[in-house]
Amino acid sequence: MISATTRKKNNVSIEGNLDAPQTIIFAHGFGTDQTAWDAVKEAFKADYRIVLYDNVGAGAADINAYSPIKYNTLQTYANDLLDIASELDLKGAIVVAHSVSSMISVIAANKSPEHFSKLVLVGASPRYLNDGQYVGGFTQDALDGMYETMTTNYYAWVSGFSAVAMGNPDKPELGEEFAKTLREIRPDIALAVVKVIFESDVRNQLPVLNLPTLLLQTKEDIAVPGQVAAYLNDHIKNSVLQILDAEGHFPHISAPDTVIKSIQSFI
Repeated sequence: MISATTRKKNNVSIEGNLDAPQTIIFAHGFGTDQTAWDAVKEAFKADYRIVLYDNVGAGAADINAYSPIKYNTLQTYANDLLDIASELDLKGAIVVAHSVSSMISVIAANKSPEHFSKLVLVGASPRYLNDGQYVGGFTQDALDGMYETMTTNYYAWVSGFSAVAMGNPDKPELGEEFAKTLREIRPDIALAVVKVIFESDVRNQLPVLNLPTLLLQTKEDIAVPGQVAAYLNDHIKNSVLQILDAEGHFPHISAPDTVIKSIQSFI
């Protein structure tokens, strides 16, 4: 049974078939919350217990639990995921994670593999910064420019970033939905979290992972170049890379049916 403290801290929701032998944990990426999985989770509710939560600093997670000092590493977020898995006594759960939560899940699975059986990583990146031969997609100058824009005019940055990251210009309402959840994050928290995400380096965790892993990557993603997906596939044993017939960084929102089919085939 999950404690009231953890439930409040991460706004934990438990849905679906509560008697099912298998659990799926859905973990959201930066700028969204657990509602980002609304269209996808419906396909699994009849056959799986569904666990959703908000990362501290996002959604309806307890704002008082956030500290820029404590949450200055992805390890802290991984510990939160492990707290949820431990309190629910999960064994062999499937994790479906987007963006930064992909690497959070990898860290968690490496630390306590007994809780997990398979990972589905959507738009994942172990490092966003270019580093020698490694192409992450961003230079430090580009990131510094983004930080500056976020600092001087956060809401203008939200408008531009949300549209570009979502892609799918023929469906502008999707970018607007993303902009809405971004605006709900306190600007100082958003900046601190973005710095942690974009300057993280989790490449050393990849060879350690020993779970069947599905990598889902769109054809065009402003945050994660195709080379990064290939790098993940090369460095995670038992991984399968699937290029989705979709665009943008949020295929679970813009092309949920495509993502559902891929997950169903894998699990």
